[in-house]
Amino acid sequence: MKSSKFLLLILLIITTSCSKEEVKESIIKEKSLELQVYEAYKEGRESLEGGDVLFAAKKFNEAEKLFPQSEWAPRAALMAAYSYYAQDYYGDAIAELERFIKVYPLSKNLNYVYYLLGVCYFEQIVDETKDTQSIINAKKTFNIVIKKYPNSDYALDASFKIDLINNILSAKEMYVGRYYFEKKKWIPAINRFKKVIDEYEDTIYVEEALHRLVEVHYILGLEKEAKRYAVLLGYNYKSSKWYQQSYSLFNKKYKINDKKSLKKESKGKIYSKIKSLFD
Repeated sequence: MKSSKFLLLILLIITTSCSKEEVKESIIKEKSLELQVYEAYKEGRESLEGGDVLFAAKKFNEAEKLFPQSEWAPRAALMAAYSYYAQDYYGDAIAELERFIKVYPLSKNLNYVYYLLGVCYFEQIVDETKDTQSIINAKKTFNIVIKKYPNSDYALDASFKIDLINNILSAKEMYVGRYYFEKKKWIPAINRFKKVIDEYEDTIYVEEALHRLVEVHYILGLEKEAKRYAVLLGYNYKSSKWYQQSYSLFNKKYKINDKKSLKKESKGKIYSKIKSLFD
């Protein structure tokens, strides 16, 4: 067990002490402290598995404070964060994870810490029109995982979640753009739709954004510009319903095919199961 290895390390340090009397006293003291830490950690694990996450977090914090210099301390701190996350106490989990980064900047588990932090932000996203800060924080944190730990177990899923976040961000731009379009505020509508094709070109909303640009420019009488976007739309998404709608603007006799495109959109599946780091 790792606790035994740690105890052996303590004993090794103690044996280098000059005084035999001090060695005896130190062994008793350090062993007792180590056992207290282990017992608090074990109780935390049992409480977590039993579903009492708040008590589990309390015990993990207790284990960390008992012996902050031990290898159990960062483990306990991370398990406290996970305990909060397990029952959707995202604010508490985020606070624990941010503290972990400050207190244990050299931890070998920082890749997991940043990943779990990103997940905490990500899982708070409910409405792209309202949860702006969670969206921004999630994307920023997942980018840290990809940049700092590209070969970690979490980089691939972080990349996948960023794709989902970009879809959410582009959905927000489309939502605002449509609002401006309905209010006939053409310039701000154009700016929103352009942002989608410029910054989120790999998202599922690019087709509609291109069509909306065709539509706005056509309404404004800028037919040349409208055709330019229509050509771009047709070149990349000729089978799209949005291309059919754009085409019908220029050819009034064209009848839109109501059949759904066979093209499948890659939506993926979000999974939230977190890999356990400690046995």
